[in-house]
Amino acid sequence: MTWKLLIFDWDGTLIDSAAHIIAAVRAAAEDIGVEVPAENDVRHVIGLGLREAIAAAMPALDEETYLRFVEAYRQRFWQASIHDHTLFPGAREVLLELKAAGYLLAVATGKGRNGLRRVLVEEKLHQVFDVTRCAEETISKPDPRMLREILDELDLDATAGLMIGDTTYDLEMAARINMDRLAVSYGAHSRDLLQTHKPLGFLDDIRDLPDWLAIPRKVG
Repeated sequence: MTWKLLIFDWDGTLIDSAAHIIAAVRAAAEDIGVEVPAENDVRHVIGLGLREAIAAAMPALDEETYLRFVEAYRQRFWQASIHDHTLFPGAREVLLELKAAGYLLAVATGKGRNGLRRVLVEEKLHQVFDVTRCAEETISKPDPRMLREILDELDLDATAGLMIGDTTYDLEMAARINMDRLAVSYGAHSRDLLQTHKPLGFLDDIRDLPDWLAIPRKVG
């Protein structure tokens, strides 16, 4: 086993949620009467903490308007996803297979704790992950603090972990602590954009992960 720990991003890597996020952001902006951001602008910031994402996609919002937006966004996203938080095909089976194979599993996400907990419980995955960390509990990606906290909790160093994600924010935070990283090509950011952060490879389907991990390679 090359790595002891596999750290997954959530939205866009395990959960097919990009369309919900984009629609909720745009609808919430319309609800409170501010300029609706372009779909591509929203897609680009998926993976950041909510405050950081909105600051990038909607920089004209003042604090009062931002707080109104957050309330509207959470209502919109909850309505859209309460019965539809779709795991990518095969994701559950892959996670269970990797857990049974002896890997430690973690989540590092920009998603809020309440939203993550709800989906983990409803999908019966809350006991699969050894550690989960959300942006609201630490510092948003691409700052690597959440990765350091996960490693510290498991008493591991960065060479023991592999970060798996669909955005440059996932790859950059891993690169900043010299952690190996693997990109998925089916999420928010394009393959060309992801390639700038030098992942070890690309997955076009999460179901390919066990076979990819089985390829002999050196760590680091």
